[in-house]
Amino acid sequence: MKTFDVIVIGSGGGGKITSPAAKLGHKVAVIEKDALGGTCLNRGCIPSKMLIHPAEVAMAIRDAKKFDIHNDPKFSVDFARLVKRISQTVDGDSAGISAGYSRNPNITFFAGEGKFVSNKVIEVNGQQITADKIFITVGARPQIPALPGLAGTPFMSSTEALRNTTLPKKLIVLGGGYIATELGFAYAAFGTEVHFIVRSTLLRHEDNQIAAEFQKVFSKYHHVHLHAVATRVDYDKNQFTVFYKQYGVEKQISAESLLVATGVVPNTDTLNLTTTDIKADQSGFLKVDDCLQTAVDGVYAFGDCIGRYLFRHSANFEGEYLFENVFLNPSKTPILYPPVPHAVFSYPQIAGVGMTEEEAKAAGIQYVVGVNNYINSGMGMALLADSGFVKILIERTTRKIIGAHIVGPEASDMIHMLIAFMSKQGTLDDLLNMIYIHPALPEIVRNAARKAKVALELKA
Repeated sequence: MKTFDVIVIGSGGGGKITSPAAKLGHKVAVIEKDALGGTCLNRGCIPSKMLIHPAEVAMAIRDAKKFDIHNDPKFSVDFARLVKRISQTVDGDSAGISAGYSRNPNITFFAGEGKFVSNKVIEVNGQQITADKIFITVGARPQIPALPGLAGTPFMSSTEALRNTTLPKKLIVLGGGYIATELGFAYAAFGTEVHFIVRSTLLRHEDNQIAAEFQKVFSKYHHVHLHAVATRVDYDKNQFTVFYKQYGVEKQISAESLLVATGVVPNTDTLNLTTTDIKADQSGFLKVDDCLQTAVDGVYAFGDCIGRYLFRHSANFEGEYLFENVFLNPSKTPILYPPVPHAVFSYPQIAGVGMTEEEAKAAGIQYVVGVNNYINSGMGMALLADSGFVKILIERTTRKIIGAHIVGPEASDMIHMLIAFMSKQGTLDDLLNMIYIHPALPEIVRNAARKAKVALELKA
């Protein structure tokens, strides 16, 4: 058995431990069964945004006529070349990680699947290794429902959808979450007729008012079948047929391609945890304490596999916390998350941080809301915005910002000023006591804050 100082299982978020620990002189073993860089680089954030940005450009071209700019209606895209470029880029970055590992004498890379033999012993490629400190960052993968007829067919998950080089004429998407609406939007923007089969409503975890606005706009561009429950799939002669029940009525739809985007499951089922004292919940997410340590001393877990926040930015935050508190300044200081934001890179774009209005109500918090539409601003007028708004939740007594939600252009950028204020315990007065560039989109945030102030004064 070979002994290391550190073992990292997973090369995505685990990168926040691997190279930094090696630079301190620790002997590090990193285990990865897939391409180096994890989901974000290879199957998630990076390739999806490289696909979505051209889709946004395509949407802008299609909508140019509203600005009295006319273009050839025979819009086309070299989809195969686009996808190949994306794949080559991420593959190159992944290969760069491997090259970096090979240059570092303190890093030993095991290309394979790691399985626990005991609390501190892991077997990979038939070899057993151990370390005092072990970090589990195995991430998550697409959840494939047990839908009759689905298994064995050439359906796509998000993984395949990002590598597919053939643009289908028609696509069925099972799901209404952020992965479904992002990838479905991208395919539609390039010319595919896309149909969404959605069990309830689109983006149901968003603030209700935000989700309703998104659904209203999104449904103008796509075929959205709400409250539709898929019952089975047939695949015959290169054609998918999805049978579903909608409001008690049996229906069906056919297309040449099918994308299944119904959620994710953690990859912890690959770890052979029954040989250890490490615990997982009923969904497979690892149980960790406030210091991100599992039930085994010296074995930590973070990222998607613990199920707290399924974002790469939160995994990065957790990894940086662990590096600081395990290696640089060893302590039992609990992790303290600042406001954790999120974004949906679809059309329209969504971003949010803090509580939704429904969460504030459920918590019994006394609050007021400030809402301002995009069109009610100088830049909104320039954009000819016909939808979208900023929504801010203010706690009535302290006047602190407890939630902020945006649906509309550049939402993922605009939300950052609200993230910053909330991270510093900012108040409504802080939002109002600054000069905003005119005319710029953040003036919509200011206008929402002004309306929240009016609401406070009315309820004083």
